[in-house]
Amino acid sequence: MNEEREYLYSPWRLDYVSTAKEPGCILCRHKDRSKDKEHLILHRAPHCFVMQNLYPYNNGHLMVVPYDHCDRLSLLTAEQRADLMETVALCERVQKEVYSCDGINVGLNLGEAAGAGIAEHLHIHLVPRWKGDSNFMSVVSGLRVIPESFASSYERLQAGFAKALPNKD
Repeated sequence: MNEEREYLYSPWRLDYVSTAKEPGCILCRHKDRSKDKEHLILHRAPHCFVMQNLYPYNNGHLMVVPYDHCDRLSLLTAEQRADLMETVALCERVQKEVYSCDGINVGLNLGEAAGAGIAEHLHIHLVPRWKGDSNFMSVVSGLRVIPESFASSYERLQAGFAKALPNKD
């Protein structure tokens, strides 16, 4: 049987799959503010920060991450939960402004069984969506096509946060 196969190459993933993983929580490594751009961090609130997702479902896929390392909302204080939700609302405004999206999926997966990729540190995903954005690549091949580079996306989103927060230092 002669089957033809098509291959899609993503050479930038080689570093990820071949590099030894650092011990500890990947989301707790982002406390050094001098490396915010390198770590794709766009905004810092009192109890959480906003970063681009390194493996996005769509352009502009953001994550809101509490500074405290915990795996349940109930372990955060009421003040931390309020800051988390205010930051999610800010992200919604920025994504609508920057990407003119038709909708946004907001999701929180608590625990590995619920689909959390980093189960030990809760984080909220915001994925911009457009009518008809499920194309043949994701439906047939299970692949995602992200047409915008991280650098371009970072610059656009950073400008959106600056516009949404004009009094930020």
